[in-house]
Amino acid sequence: MDAKTLLGQVDHDLALCLDKIRHCVGLLDETQLWWRANARSNSVGNLVLHLCGNLSQWVLEGVGGRPYVRHRSAEFAADRTAGPAELLERLTTVVAGCREVASALNEADLAVPRTIQGCPTDGLRALLHAWEHMSYHTGQIVLVTKQLVDEGTEVEFYPQHKRE
Repeated sequence: MDAKTLLGQVDHDLALCLDKIRHCVGLLDETQLWWRANARSNSVGNLVLHLCGNLSQWVLEGVGGRPYVRHRSAEFAADRTAGPAELLERLTTVVAGCREVASALNEADLAVPRTIQGCPTDGLRALLHAWEHMSYHTGQIVLVTKQLVDEGTEVEFYPQHKRE
């Protein structure tokens, strides 16, 4: 797969994950948004904050060079610190920034060595990390939403194409 095709797929999948998260958060009330299965679990709200932090650190700062100071532990400690609209606005802004960064990259940019979160990497691996991370936590958000809402979630992680 060439760089342009890969970057197009990253762009597409980030948008797809964001749409799934928007749908799920839209189904949850404030109590459900911050519900945790137990003390060691994260709420949907925590996962959205965590995605904002991770994507900002790995893509916006790590690949795009935009200044960012992360407070990772605060992402998980938060409890009812923002409502659904504010969380979605934050994530939408971060994902839009990540899509901008990715669309401006070329093959040489992907090969540039970088250190992100103390890890030696390059642009390609940083994008793949962010892509996988977004997908992983989107799946968790879909699962929690299905558990809390039960009927009417109508979210498929991998939508089936219509067959004729």
